[in-house]
Amino acid sequence: MTHLVEMTGIEKHFPGVHALRAAQFDLAPGEVHALMGENGAGKSTLMKVLSGIYQPDGGAVHVMGQPVTIHGPRAAQALGIGIIHQELALMNDLTVAQNIFIGREPRRSFGRLDEARLNADAEAIFRQMNVGMDVRAEVRSLSVARQQMVEIAKALSFRSRILIMDEPTAALNDAETNELFAIIRRLRSEGVGVVYISHKMDEIRRISDRVTVMRDGAYVGTVHAADTPIETIIGMMVGRDLETVHVDIPDLGAAPVALEVRGLCRGRAIRDVSFSVKQGEILGFAGLMGAGRTEVARAIFGADPREGGEIRVHGKPVAIRSPRDAVAAGIGYLSEDRKHFGLALGLDVRANIGMTSLERFRSALGVLDEPALERTAKNYIGTLAIRTPSDRQEVRLLSGGNQQKIVIAKWLLRDCDILIFDEPTRGIDVGAKAEIYRLMQSLAAEGKAIIVISSELPEVLRLSHRIAVMCEGRLTGILPGGAATRQEDIMHLATLRPETARMATTKDAIQ
Repeated sequence: MTHLVEMTGIEKHFPGVHALRAAQFDLAPGEVHALMGENGAGKSTLMKVLSGIYQPDGGAVHVMGQPVTIHGPRAAQALGIGIIHQELALMNDLTVAQNIFIGREPRRSFGRLDEARLNADAEAIFRQMNVGMDVRAEVRSLSVARQQMVEIAKALSFRSRILIMDEPTAALNDAETNELFAIIRRLRSEGVGVVYISHKMDEIRRISDRVTVMRDGAYVGTVHAADTPIETIIGMMVGRDLETVHVDIPDLGAAPVALEVRGLCRGRAIRDVSFSVKQGEILGFAGLMGAGRTEVARAIFGADPREGGEIRVHGKPVAIRSPRDAVAAGIGYLSEDRKHFGLALGLDVRANIGMTSLERFRSALGVLDEPALERTAKNYIGTLAIRTPSDRQEVRLLSGGNQQKIVIAKWLLRDCDILIFDEPTRGIDVGAKAEIYRLMQSLAAEGKAIIVISSELPEVLRLSHRIAVMCEGRLTGILPGGAATRQEDIMHLATLRPETARMATTKDAIQ
């Protein structure tokens, strides 16, 4: 059988980084082929070569058995290759149909837009996908999941036979993920080949036929998804056995309370939320998408205004009206969107680590002590095992796991007593996850108060000393951590309507 794609011996260099080392990959018609590896393994780089975004430094690419040179994205589209990036690239002020055919709109005589045909052509693609969509709606009015459907339709409008999906479910809930999988299965039945990049092991088993693993820019191997244990795939990805992280619940009975929140309110997003976190404690926050977890974190940090409630740090009320006030009170916030709110991507590692503590490195005359900043940055690079060619490397060129470690280093340098981690391992591979878990546990052991917000229940269960569960803006229960709590217990509280919620009252839960 002729493969849709065959890539062999692919090489790619960036300044200071050998990104691809004789990498290889193939894709058969009607196949979902997962591409996996730790962050920085070269997955996205390899697919950017296939989609014409990057030019390889060596190797060969065959499409439908023919050798090709893909000079750019348009050349890839002409070959039937479509890519859907993790960060969607749609124009919010245009309609669904306009986004699909932008630059290729059907015209009438004298160059006039044929809007009726534009909408009809868009509707035909969604019928093929078996998806109901108002093609006249502005993209900004759509959910992330629906916007993703638009991206798929746009790729299919080029008659793509090869579809690359990079972390397609990162921002989707379970129902939206099921809808996406139904579309992928339909495309597979029509002979479309799908390259599926993801870190989520359960998804890989559900949707993929084969799995190719990369490590450090090189090809490791290809296995069949159905009959390969997850542990085998993880071992291929990391090249080592992962240390299992167990929850060791400390005795915090006499520990002082670091953060206390009373009656926090902001419209329907946050409704009378109260909780406390002790020094040395990890308090997990669980709940379904839209439950209000991030809204609580942003209100505590002063990123969003609150309408009521009191915040106490080490027993004293604090007035937090802005992130500057929160930082002054010893609170650090690692946003779920590290690229927009946690990092200056165009700056180097050194600048990002020092950005919240620059006053430490300024003389009385305001001159920056560059050698001191360099020593400090290199110390954190070593302590947190940040993989970077140097402290002068631009942060945008690093993997997601290493970017997250830089955000952590920034707040550690600030020496915050209270740290809020919002989706700390989103888009991060299993190896980097284990490292970040160990780091959070060591911070708690040093006496830091940690709040962890996560949509992954196994992550909440393996990290948290206690677990606060939210639904529709209210705290519906606080459960003990460790083996005493199951995923089912959390989901029960996460789906409990606020007006019928019963607060957990066990001695272990309320401290």
